[in-house]
Amino acid sequence: MSTSERLRDRHAYLWERLFHHPFVAGIGDGTLPLDKFQFYVKQDYLFLIQYSRVLALAAAKAPDLEGMERFAELLTETLKREMSLHRSFCQSFGVSLAELESTPPAPITMAYTDYLLRVAYQGTVTDIIATLLPCQWGYWETGLYLSRTGDTSEGNPYAQWIHLYSSQEFGSFVGWLRKLLDDLTREAGDREMKGLEEHFLTATRYEFLFWEMAYHLQGWPL
Repeated sequence: MSTSERLRDRHAYLWERLFHHPFVAGIGDGTLPLDKFQFYVKQDYLFLIQYSRVLALAAAKAPDLEGMERFAELLTETLKREMSLHRSFCQSFGVSLAELESTPPAPITMAYTDYLLRVAYQGTVTDIIATLLPCQWGYWETGLYLSRTGDTSEGNPYAQWIHLYSSQEFGSFVGWLRKLLDDLTREAGDREMKGLEEHFLTATRYEFLFWEMAYHLQGWPL
């Protein structure tokens, strides 16, 4: 079993909870209340800003030119396409650009991105990949799941979200990221693998908490 398969298999029960979270289910059938999606897209926009910094650090720590190029491609894709899509989503769902830019990060958004950045600064490229995969791979599997079971017609206001994250283009990077981790850890010892598993688990937990945050509109209580 490869490293990525091992990580995914050991936390399969958590991933099933991600797929069946009520926020995800609401995107799938189009019944998610508007205010919850607005909250999510604003926080995800803030998340992507910090996520882009993580990708830049991953490019700097990549083992070769190909890795640098692929991480740089994802960085460009995130900054230009995904964040542009978020701005478009916001306009479509009644959130102005001024409101988007002035939104403060919620506690979970701040905690998650602070964790990713700390690992990116202090860890190796394999540590970074282990924290990236639950987001990248998880979103792709969620997109594929919803493309099979959800409403992808124009009648679903969230169909564009499903199309984005179930796309072949999005999935191709996930495949490359998994292969890179597998190749870099063929001779990894128990201590390294334990660290990667902890990073993968922590990031997966934050992915679940991000859905929870958006579904329950969890901002700062004070």
